[in-house]
Amino acid sequence: MAEGARVALPYPEAAIVERDTLDEQTEAIAEGLPVRPIAAGGCCCTHVGAATGVARRVERLAVIWIDAHGDLNTPETSPSWNLWGMPFRMLLDGGVVAPEDAALVGARNLDPPEVEFMERTGIDDSIDRALAGTDAVYVALDLDVLDPSEVDVLIPEADGPSADEIEALLREVASKARIAGIGVTGLLATERDAALAARMLTAAGF
Repeated sequence: MAEGARVALPYPEAAIVERDTLDEQTEAIAEGLPVRPIAAGGCCCTHVGAATGVARRVERLAVIWIDAHGDLNTPETSPSWNLWGMPFRMLLDGGVVAPEDAALVGARNLDPPEVEFMERTGIDDSIDRALAGTDAVYVALDLDVLDPSEVDVLIPEADGPSADEIEALLREVASKARIAGIGVTGLLATERDAALAARMLTAAGF
């Protein structure tokens, strides 16, 4: 997973963050963000620091989470206890983003507690709902949202959208809101993933 943060992308590098704990990583990323940041990593926990830092700069932030998985578990609900299954929930429970300003797009492998949480909080895949009334949006893109035939990822999930579809989705978001930051995770150190990441960042206006 650490190698995912070192994939070469055609953008200037502001920092490489390596910390012993997620809390330390989150704060280091949040404090070190450039004006319009791109965060890259293997694990979706990268988004916690990036979205937190962006949220400190705006009055009301939306988050569009594009992922094959919900990342909405807690230590109490997670069947694996892996932190990378919890970062979206961390942002919601931490007050970085409100449920009404959040959307989960592309998910197709959800644990029952994640489904229950979404039903209770009203989180769905509606981009228009999530963007309504917000000042800016942070886009969290996990490349495992893509169909496994088009990407190299650690946890592939069948029957995903194509790269063309996600590219169009990102262009739609960029046309409707100010994308104040974006993260691309699920990266492996392959040329295919690097090319996909660069393509998606361009679609988002970066």
